[in-house]
Amino acid sequence: PLEMSSEVYDCIVIGAGIQGSCTAYQLAKNKQKTLLLEQFVLPHSRGSSHGQTRVIRKTYEEDFYVQMMHESYELWAQLEREAGVELYRRTGLLVMGPENGEGFSRLKATMQRHKIPTVFLEKQEFSQHIPNVNLADGNGALIDTFAGVLYADRALRAVQRLFQSCGGVIKDGEKVIDIRPGAEVTVTTDSGVYRGRSLVITAGPWANTLLRHTGLQLPLKVVKINVCYWKEEIPGTYSVGQSFPCFIEMEPKEGEYDIYGLPSNEYPGLMKVCYHMGSETEPDERDKQTDRGDIDILVRFVTRCLPGLVPVPAVVESCMYTVTPDHNFVLDSHPTYGNIIIGAGFSGHGFKFGPIIGKLLSQLAMGQVPSHDLSPFRIQRFQSHARSSL
Repeated sequence: PLEMSSEVYDCIVIGAGIQGSCTAYQLAKNKQKTLLLEQFVLPHSRGSSHGQTRVIRKTYEEDFYVQMMHESYELWAQLEREAGVELYRRTGLLVMGPENGEGFSRLKATMQRHKIPTVFLEKQEFSQHIPNVNLADGNGALIDTFAGVLYADRALRAVQRLFQSCGGVIKDGEKVIDIRPGAEVTVTTDSGVYRGRSLVITAGPWANTLLRHTGLQLPLKVVKINVCYWKEEIPGTYSVGQSFPCFIEMEPKEGEYDIYGLPSNEYPGLMKVCYHMGSETEPDERDKQTDRGDIDILVRFVTRCLPGLVPVPAVVESCMYTVTPDHNFVLDSHPTYGNIIIGAGFSGHGFKFGPIIGKLLSQLAMGQVPSHDLSPFRIQRFQSHARSSL
C-alpha cells in the first residue's frame, strides 16, 4: 500500500502550469504550508503553459478582464523584481477588426472608458506605422501601446523557484489517481497519499478527470491547437528588434475565431501566427488529432495580410486549450465541498492573468473574500450543464 504522509498541508494544489504555480506561490507567501503536485516531470510540453511566449494585453471587451489585467501587470512586475529575470517585453499589440463590427466597437469603447493608452490608426497612416501588413478592406486598427510578450517558460520556472524558496514543496512525475473530500482532503497519487485542509485543482485539460472523484463535471471542452511558425522571406521583417508588434485579427463572422501573431523572436526568422481554436481532442491521445482545417485558414490569412512571410508553416507545434461555453474562466469553490477550489477554462487567454488568478484562488483556498468580483466565473452559470455525476 502507498505510504500516507504524516503531515497535513494547509493546501494541496494539483497542476503546476502557470495558474497552479502562481496559486501555490501566493499560498506559500502567505505562510501556508503548500504542496504542488504535477503529473509530468517538469518542465513538460503536454499541457497549456509551455512554449516561450504569450501575449500580455489589456485590450478586452469586458470591463472585468481589463480591471484584473491592471493588477496582473503590477504583479508581473513584482514577480520580475523578485525573480531577477526579465519576464515581459513591451511590443504593443495591433488589433485589426471590422470597423463597424460590434466586437471591434465594444473593444474601442472599453479602451476609452478605462483610459488604456491606445493609438487609433487611420487607413492612410496604417502602412507608415505598420509596414508589411495589408489591412483588409473595412477593417479598423488600434494599438494597445503597453501590450507585449511574456516569456512563458521562463515565467513558469521563475514562479516555481520562488514558491520553493518560500518553503513550498513541488512533487512532479506524480499523477493523482484519487481525491477523497472531507474536512481534510486526501489526495492519492501513484507514489503517495497526502492530506490538505484545502485543495486547489488547476489541472487544465485534465480538470474533469480529477473532478469526477468529487462528483462534479463541468462543461469544459479540450481542443488541440496547432501553434504555427512562418518563415520570413527577409529575416527580421517582423522581428521584435524592428519593433514589430503582436497582433490580433478579429474575425467578422459568428463562429469564426480570431487569428493572432507574435513578432519573430523565439525562433529567429520565424513568426508565430495561430488560429485561436482547434479540434476537440482527448488530452492523452492528442497526437491522433491531425485536423488541419485551422492551418488552411491561416494560409489564406498570411497570403492576404502578411506578404513578407512564406505562406506555408515552417514549424507546427501543439498546445491544448480547455474552454468553457462562454470562454470565461471558472474560479470558484466546489458546490458541495467548500474547501475544494477550482480554477479551469483558461486556455487561449489565461496565461497573462496567472499572477492575479493565483492571488484569487489562494484567497478562496484561505477562506478569504476574493479581491475581485468573481460572479462572471462562477460554476452556477452552467447549472443546466454542471451535472452531478454521483
